[in-house]
Amino acid sequence: MRKAIIMGAAGRDFHNFNVFFRNNPDIEVVAFTATQIPFIEDRKYPPELAGPRYPNGIPIYPEEELPELIEKYKVTDVYFSYSDVSHIYVMNRASIVLSKGATFHLLGPRDTMIKANKPVIAVTAMRTGAGKSPTTRYISKALKNMGLRVGIIRHPMPYGNLVKQMAQRFETLEDLDRYEVTIEEREDYEPHIRNGFIVYSGVDYEKVLNIAEKENDIILWDGGNNDYPFIKPDLYICVVDPFRWQHIDTYHPGETNVRAADVIILSKVNTAPKDYVESATNKVREVNEKAEIVPVQMIYKPEKDIDLRGKKVIVVEDGPTVTHGEMGFGAAYLYAKEKGADIIDPKPYFKGTIKETIKKYPHLKEVVPALGYSKHQIEELKSILNSINADYIISATPTRLPNIMKLNKPLIQIQYEIQDHTGKLKEILEQFVANKVKQTAK
Repeated sequence: MRKAIIMGAAGRDFHNFNVFFRNNPDIEVVAFTATQIPFIEDRKYPPELAGPRYPNGIPIYPEEELPELIEKYKVTDVYFSYSDVSHIYVMNRASIVLSKGATFHLLGPRDTMIKANKPVIAVTAMRTGAGKSPTTRYISKALKNMGLRVGIIRHPMPYGNLVKQMAQRFETLEDLDRYEVTIEEREDYEPHIRNGFIVYSGVDYEKVLNIAEKENDIILWDGGNNDYPFIKPDLYICVVDPFRWQHIDTYHPGETNVRAADVIILSKVNTAPKDYVESATNKVREVNEKAEIVPVQMIYKPEKDIDLRGKKVIVVEDGPTVTHGEMGFGAAYLYAKEKGADIIDPKPYFKGTIKETIKKYPHLKEVVPALGYSKHQIEELKSILNSINADYIISATPTRLPNIMKLNKPLIQIQYEIQDHTGKLKEILEQFVANKVKQTAK
């Protein structure tokens, strides 16, 4: 019997276990390790999800303990199962595993993708913060305008009670409160719900897919980080960020998405330098000759326009984008700069778990990441924002912060969407619906 550890971050790791290991008699999974996301280690993958071969569940340890765990459990195989990390980072982990005598693995799409009974469009990315979410929002609206019922399946973020999160269905904003989701989950679910769509997510994606297929004509996979889809797509879309064009073939598994995609969405072409856009286009062509490249603009605007000249502001950005996504700034920062605001450096005000987390990301500019992976961390975020003397908070996290915390200063919400200024994306979707969706319906 081979003994395995799955290295993860509460998402891809659980999915890989469910579809590849849970009923595999040749391999015993002795542990998961966890990293990247705070507060997800030191718990168990519960027996209700692990199945009859694991009546006591499976322990989850901090990744830092991996070398000791390999020796403790006499591990023969280690499976790397999380995303948005450099190729060097992956091979550093591989070297740790190999130095302890175990074999290092990456599971591929054929072993992990679930086949759907309905047509599937997948939206993935080369890196977190490339523009995947606004691309998904554009596509969902376009499909709805064609008369289709669109079920949005979101990449998992199971940071709470895993049994309760086995298969979730979010139709109303009240559902977000009922499931006690984190700020990070709200950032991805809330905009879809506000647009009138149902979001499906969870831990067991065979169950999640089964629910979504019963209620919809087409499945839209809304990916997380730069991971590849859990559901086998009929149309594979990857969003590329020209600001980080050097990352196209240097990050895992974003390069996989770029190489596998049918369509490359080249985002932010209106804000990125022209030479960056050209470099991104050339790099995409080096690794994927067949994909259609579609340039789109990223348009950001405030819900209310206020003269910010001479005003002191706190800038809040989408958490994953400016932390492990390595962007350093986002739409709120760009808007504040454009409007001539005096941006306050928030770093001296950071405290608690947020202060500890920020130490890992020295690339950050004068921005506050919207971190809220627990109730305690949400309280820390509120305390930080309220402790800074400023005229306004400029926020580009899709979560409406005033709905979940009481702030002592006005907040200007920045909305950002893609603009299909060439019309190419709309044409691709119309052709897909005509050729695939309508034929499937017959």
